[in-house]
Amino acid sequence: MTETLEGLVVRAQSGFLNVKTDSGEYVCRLRGRLKLGETEGDIVAVGDRVTVTPAEDGTGTIEKVHERKSVFSRIRSGIKRDFRQILLANPDQIVAVFACAEPEPHLRMLDRFLVIAEKQQIDALIVANKIDLVTSEKAREIFGLYEDLGYPVVYTSARTGEGVDELRNHLSGKISALTGPSGVGKSSLLNAIQPELGLHVREVSETTSKGMHTTQVRALFPLDVGGYVADTPGIRSLALWDTEPEELDAYFIEMRDLVADCKFSDCTHTHEPGCAIRKAVEEGRIDNSRYTSYLRLRFEDDAMEYADDVTEE
Repeated sequence: MTETLEGLVVRAQSGFLNVKTDSGEYVCRLRGRLKLGETEGDIVAVGDRVTVTPAEDGTGTIEKVHERKSVFSRIRSGIKRDFRQILLANPDQIVAVFACAEPEPHLRMLDRFLVIAEKQQIDALIVANKIDLVTSEKAREIFGLYEDLGYPVVYTSARTGEGVDELRNHLSGKISALTGPSGVGKSSLLNAIQPELGLHVREVSETTSKGMHTTQVRALFPLDVGGYVADTPGIRSLALWDTEPEELDAYFIEMRDLVADCKFSDCTHTHEPGCAIRKAVEEGRIDNSRYTSYLRLRFEDDAMEYADDVTEE
């Protein structure tokens, strides 16, 4: 019987998958039988644990994709149906990088990332970068809300090195999905963590983003301290897989324990009497900005007609 090996998918490009095993790295294809039938999402993705049959020339065949413990994914709308695009399989954490300034932090985007992390049961780490552009007090004024909610926040500066060691420790030994808007200094921060790491990540990112006809490349980048980072695209829309609007309050951690106290079991937290969420907002127990994020995510453009009386833009 042909020997098989277990390994980790560390790169995907044009149907070829690089699998790292204890015996080396193999460029693999997926066994044909695994492609049979219609699937709701990617059969194999970067971060998957797989079983491969290796060949002497350094190629191999993926025989089995092991069950995933977690996924970082988004909906990719197709012509006939929505498709679950796996950005990274089996991440240990989502690392959301935002700048304290230049560009100004877009906290509603951060709230979207946190909802995705809560929905997909992945730990979230917030990185507040470019702390050298503002005072420490200002940085904590912006991101302290999330610390109060229980999310870990690391304050960093790629220029001065502040917080870099702390961030490196958070990444050590884990598979991390790095995400965030453009211009926040991800590449510089990665270079500060490990020389030329940001350069390698940027090269793959630029190849992927040149245009719709350019081959998409996804990759895990190894860390000297152990673990991997994967650069994942910013998600402009929530696009949660298999999620109904009425579920959303469960993914705002300051709201989910209050929902049972609402007068109506189908409360939308917009206008109903006896709403525990609105009461908490009015009393300052839920931050106005987070409540506004909830409404925007649930109702998008028409949300604000309900929010004006208890929130401030």
